[in-house]
Amino acid sequence: MRKMILQCGVLALSLLAANVMAAVSPEEAAKLGTTLTPVGAEKAGNADGSIPAWTGGIPKNAGAVDSKGFLADPFANEKPLFVITAATVDKYKDKLSDGQVAMFKRYPETYKIPVYPTHRTVNLPPDIYESIKRSALNVKPINDGNGLEGFTGNRYYAFPIPKNGVEVLWNHITRYHGGNLRRIITQATPQTNGSYTPIRFEEEVAVPQLIPDMDPAKAANVLTFFKQSVTAPARLAGNVLLVHETLDQVKEPRLAWIYNAGQRRVRRAPQVAYDGPGTASDGLRTSDNFDMFSGAPDRYDWKLVGKKEMYIPYNSYKLDQPTLKYDDIIKAGHINQDLTRYELHRVWEVVGTVKPSERHIYAKRHMYIDEDSWQVALVDHYDGRGQLWRVAEGHAQFYYDHQTPAYTVETLYDIIAGRYIALGMKNEEKSSFVFGFAAKAADYTPAALRASGVR
Repeated sequence: MRKMILQCGVLALSLLAANVMAAVSPEEAAKLGTTLTPVGAEKAGNADGSIPAWTGGIPKNAGAVDSKGFLADPFANEKPLFVITAATVDKYKDKLSDGQVAMFKRYPETYKIPVYPTHRTVNLPPDIYESIKRSALNVKPINDGNGLEGFTGNRYYAFPIPKNGVEVLWNHITRYHGGNLRRIITQATPQTNGSYTPIRFEEEVAVPQLIPDMDPAKAANVLTFFKQSVTAPARLAGNVLLVHETLDQVKEPRLAWIYNAGQRRVRRAPQVAYDGPGTASDGLRTSDNFDMFSGAPDRYDWKLVGKKEMYIPYNSYKLDQPTLKYDDIIKAGHINQDLTRYELHRVWEVVGTVKPSERHIYAKRHMYIDEDSWQVALVDHYDGRGQLWRVAEGHAQFYYDHQTPAYTVETLYDIIAGRYIALGMKNEEKSSFVFGFAAKAADYTPAALRASGVR
């Protein structure tokens, strides 16, 4: 009898563990496209209508596209509903992050948040929606949530119906970027007086499944290939970074190499991860600050707080206009907030706390992730003393012509030092994003870096 009881207990625990680790049921997955949007957001609007229902996003022809690929603002005629200032911030603080409130205290004369009508613009291609359904039914977390199992085919949005904080974060990491993407962007790290030297990058993001000559075995644990070449200023030009972003970075850490133009050598770069310094960032961002958050989630415990309504940067077409100069955007203390646009959206609230056995310069990250795109919109970063240190805002726009959500500018404000970094500007460049370029496997090998980095 005792043996039978023990066997039953083991069986019950096994079934419980299997249930905890299982993907969602077909009944739950059926909510995608019905009560939920195809990506897992609430389709309905909020109670007072300030957040409208999702009705399919905006169409591919929502506005004109110029000869360089820059998009017309489909909401150019709209005016702000109101503008939050230091004098009125207390009235709206329940819909702001602690970091945003701190920005008003740090820059009471200049920081503002113009709030516009909410538009739920995200509308992804049909094959991506099919991938999301497949993910819902098949993807399971492994290695304490730090890896993914059953993530095959087109790998997008691992957990559209998430059950915990790390699954919400995985949706940001595995979100749709428009396939193979090439871009030329500028980064600025202004001094406290607003002076800066532009850092220019040429970047590529390639998806293994969209590289025809890619060896499937070599790409089995790779989510994306990333290559970044510095082209200005002259003292940095020619340096190239190559990253193989792995799915399970506990099993196989991120692989990175750097070609140093001065030394003419390719070296492994294990520092390009976690809190290693970001490229040419003057110490103002970490490697995992890139893309608001990137890399392995394993150094943190991720708590899912729930959902809330917040004013987040959204539909930032004005900030991306090619008529602007970088000097129009970069100002002392923060970017030119007159060019920004915020809207009321529902976000997933997730708090990451460094595990006792791990280390990171950010002891806590308080993250807010847009439900319609799964992009991180806001992050408050805290140091080891529990003090608010850096405040990140992802100024997003929807590339309606390619049905792809992305960032116009990522900002990370050091409210203690009074400096910041702005990454992703392309207003003065020869083209906007280039989607769907033909990638070759040989381009993402260490051997290819030397050729990429010739000055």
